[in-house]
Amino acid sequence: MTAETISLSMAEPDIAVLTFDTPKKGANVLSNSVLDELARHLDALEQRTDLSGLIFCSAKPGIFIAGADLREFVQSLGVAREQVIAMCRRGQVLFGRLAKMPFVTVAAINGICVGGGAELASWCDRRLFSNNRKAEFGFPEVKLGLFPGWGGTVRAPRIAGLGNAVEMVTGGESLSAETAYKMGWASDVVPDDQLLAAAIRLVRTEQTNQEYLNDRKRWTGPILITETELGFLGATASAVIRQQTKGQYPAPDAALETMLESSLLDADAACELEAARMAKLFGSPVNAALLNVFFLTDRNKKDTGIDGKQVEPRPINSVTVIGAGIMGSGIAAANVKRGIAVALTDASHESLVKGGRNVLEEASFDRETKGPNAQRMLELAPLLNLTTSEQEFAASDLVIEAVVENEKVKQSIYAQLESQLGPDTILASNTSTIPITKLAASLKRPDKFCGIHFFNPVRRMKLVEVIRGEKTSDETIATAVAYAKGVGKFPIVMNDGPGFLVNRLLFPYMHEAVELLCEGAEIKAIERASKSFGMPMGPIELYDLVGIDTAVYAGQTMFEAFPDRVISSALLPAMVQANRLGKKTGRGFYSYDNKKGRPEVDASLAEIIAPHIRKQRDFSLDELTMRLFLPMFLEATRVLEDEIVRDPRDIDLGLIFGLGFPPFKGGLMFWADTLGAATIVEMLKPFESLGDRMSPTKLLLEMAAGGEKFYK
Repeated sequence: MTAETISLSMAEPDIAVLTFDTPKKGANVLSNSVLDELARHLDALEQRTDLSGLIFCSAKPGIFIAGADLREFVQSLGVAREQVIAMCRRGQVLFGRLAKMPFVTVAAINGICVGGGAELASWCDRRLFSNNRKAEFGFPEVKLGLFPGWGGTVRAPRIAGLGNAVEMVTGGESLSAETAYKMGWASDVVPDDQLLAAAIRLVRTEQTNQEYLNDRKRWTGPILITETELGFLGATASAVIRQQTKGQYPAPDAALETMLESSLLDADAACELEAARMAKLFGSPVNAALLNVFFLTDRNKKDTGIDGKQVEPRPINSVTVIGAGIMGSGIAAANVKRGIAVALTDASHESLVKGGRNVLEEASFDRETKGPNAQRMLELAPLLNLTTSEQEFAASDLVIEAVVENEKVKQSIYAQLESQLGPDTILASNTSTIPITKLAASLKRPDKFCGIHFFNPVRRMKLVEVIRGEKTSDETIATAVAYAKGVGKFPIVMNDGPGFLVNRLLFPYMHEAVELLCEGAEIKAIERASKSFGMPMGPIELYDLVGIDTAVYAGQTMFEAFPDRVISSALLPAMVQANRLGKKTGRGFYSYDNKKGRPEVDASLAEIIAPHIRKQRDFSLDELTMRLFLPMFLEATRVLEDEIVRDPRDIDLGLIFGLGFPPFKGGLMFWADTLGAATIVEMLKPFESLGDRMSPTKLLLEMAAGGEKFYK
């Protein structure tokens, strides 16, 4: 027998309370066994004649219900269409009972309430939110390639309005408690410690005025909307969805279509339509890929960074960031935002002042207003110390160096600083390419040194590479991993090596784009191939964003490390010579001389490229795609052979959250598994003339021979 998740208690003699508390778990999830429990409780409560109300609550601080049990979803991916419909109908009928009980039903939401949890709450007569900062409400199913299937597409339009529901369900973003209240989801937002008392009062109010019965009747019928209004909403929402998804994610379109059609039906018929439409999405390749992404992030949350050992990380309560430029101020802001005291320093007083301002603006950024929040800025200001005193910033638990990407400059800072650090202080570099072991060569305590590589822009990029040098201790790595998670990132631990993980896999992709240019491929064709595959921008535009001079420097590092397969093209140095460095100089492969700074075709580029074009021919979209992504994949197999990472899943997480690899493909190695190793070996044969960079690796050949997959 499994321990029960739902317990029954009585708030008052006629008001029952069902409390969710999944044993030994940090969150409540709606597994099949929990749904069975809920059904048993409802069976018993339905028979009682002495009840005025039923309140749902959670015993877990900051979490109401986090959604369905996705592991059960994965186990059901291959089931028949009829079984998918039955799964949906089970949840719809069970939750639908909450809107038919002979008493008021109230969801008292004390934190995260998403997915299946939001659907359960939606079937209740009323919802109350606490003012807990973690409180959020939403339907994120489109991020898994699905849409709500337990009545969410039916109840949401009827409670919050069709326009609001379309935006919520197709966008997949959660609402804050205050926004949910303004939208009509909640009766009130109350202090956390008064949530149950407020729910009891709400039951009494509804018991008296009987308004919930009017809403029950209204929410079971079709939605009152004119044909013109429905058509306009459909057209505008469809345009927004296609702009956001580029046609790569079918779930938002399917959700929109379902909600528009079901708005004209009564709730029962709308639920049947929802279940039928869900069956078309459940188990699709995109659904499977996005579920994989979810499990990649879930695995990362539990990963300590150390295999086979129990290593206790040291607490990080204060951080020093050396370098107040774009990266340094971004790192400092990530710390300040989460309440960690930061000392920020820079050799330039002007840069330090500017960086300090950027830190507070970034840390107080409000997603709803899309700008800094003045009140929040004042609250966070005491956490930031702008200083040039070595004694002040040497006293931190962690010191992160984020200065210019120059080995000698970095080592000179370490030499000056190390003797002043505390015995347990960790020193880290934000380097993106320079080997950690090389940087640590002159350190007296290399065991306390590692790489902690954030990605730009820090606020948006979730990945952090934690790089182990030859002498880095397990405690240092475990501490760095725990710290990165504490500032809201996904840390991946890797062994030392040129380019580490993301940049090592990025350069073959970018270099191949330049080779294609020199073989006569058109820029727009290369960019189209990349974006059609699902990348957020093409490799040519990425060169301009990174900076072509930066790419030349980093490319030289990779060429020195892997001369057998890295092409050292003369085109990029020629671009640098012409001061076409990319977006930062207004010209690179594109021109940015427009008000919005967007990339535009630049006719003057032709004279720079012309001397470097070796031949001219047409390329098919498929050939361009394979030329761009197969070198990246082959380098990933070498990363596994070199034991840079511990698991292929680290590669996939790293590329999705550090490079923008399309989530709907599940990750580079997940995508490769969908093709099969033997198929990829065949795909490489037409490119044999290109040399080692397109030759199958030993690992790939062994996997092809054995029919193996990267995801075991």
